[in-house]
Amino acid sequence: MNVVSAKIGVVGAGSWGTALASMLGMKGYTVDLWAYEPEVRDGIAQAHENKLFLPGITLSENIFPSNDLEKVTADKDLVVVVVPSHVMRETSARFAGFLPERAIIVSASKGIENKTHLTMTGVLEKTLPETFKTRLAALSGPSFGREVAQKVPTAVTAASKNGEIAAFVQNVFSTPFFRVYTNDDVMGVELGGAVKNVIAIASGIIDGMGLGLNTRAALITRGLTEMRRLGVRLGANPHTFSGLSGMGDLVLTCTGNLSRNHMVGKLIGEGKKLDDILGQMKMVAEGVRTAKSVRNLSLRVRVDMPIAHAVYGVLYEDLSPKEAVHQLMTRDLKDELDDIR
Repeated sequence: MNVVSAKIGVVGAGSWGTALASMLGMKGYTVDLWAYEPEVRDGIAQAHENKLFLPGITLSENIFPSNDLEKVTADKDLVVVVVPSHVMRETSARFAGFLPERAIIVSASKGIENKTHLTMTGVLEKTLPETFKTRLAALSGPSFGREVAQKVPTAVTAASKNGEIAAFVQNVFSTPFFRVYTNDDVMGVELGGAVKNVIAIASGIIDGMGLGLNTRAALITRGLTEMRRLGVRLGANPHTFSGLSGMGDLVLTCTGNLSRNHMVGKLIGEGKKLDDILGQMKMVAEGVRTAKSVRNLSLRVRVDMPIAHAVYGVLYEDLSPKEAVHQLMTRDLKDELDDIR
């Protein structure tokens, strides 16, 4: 397959999907972009701007927005799926029949499905024809959509069990400001991208409570430990969690002011109610739903994840942030490296 002449469709026109589509368009690709909201489609078509999710950013003229999934996914060499994790199953099942056998499917969505505990490529394996199991990749790493759209230097990872697929995705997406590495550890890369959102809510909570930088540093470090514990139990490479899709994405989402998950946590830490916060948001904070998946998955596979469980308690069991911090700080004392040896 020719990297230069690849036909590309992007499914999902939130900030991240739009940024990726625009970047690919600026690289010279013609990109069909599926937008769920008619006003997003019309705004991009008429003014080259996604006023709902990326206001103020002029997009590539090589983007062709549509509400027609068949138009966006049929006869494509590469289909990038960038929808919220809770609609991945429904959306991918809708376009499954339109894909040509040659297509490579890239998930740029981050989450774990609530009922099945599957990662996003795991969901795609269930909804797409059998032939696509060896044609899947995940794109993940520390990357706010707005900054990518502004050409801020960024580095991410393209993960696939198929080295040729990973290399193809790497070459399609790489630009002078968007550096792509490859990795064959799909499970580790996707778990990092999902679990970091839960830890980011915790980081926001402690910031909203007015706790210090010591607290945040401890939270990020121990959150990385929990992420690695879960990954190793599920067969991931522990070194992946020291990379871009692990530590890199975790640090960004726990500290960056563009992080929706951090913002949700901060408002909770300030005393706001979750339902009120979500009711005022235009974009999805993946960590809210993923907190359920991570808590239940960790119980199922018997992995100790106290921070993730505390976030679940605050979100869904009326645990106060103050009590959550107290419980975490007064747990049984342990060896720091007890889970690594």
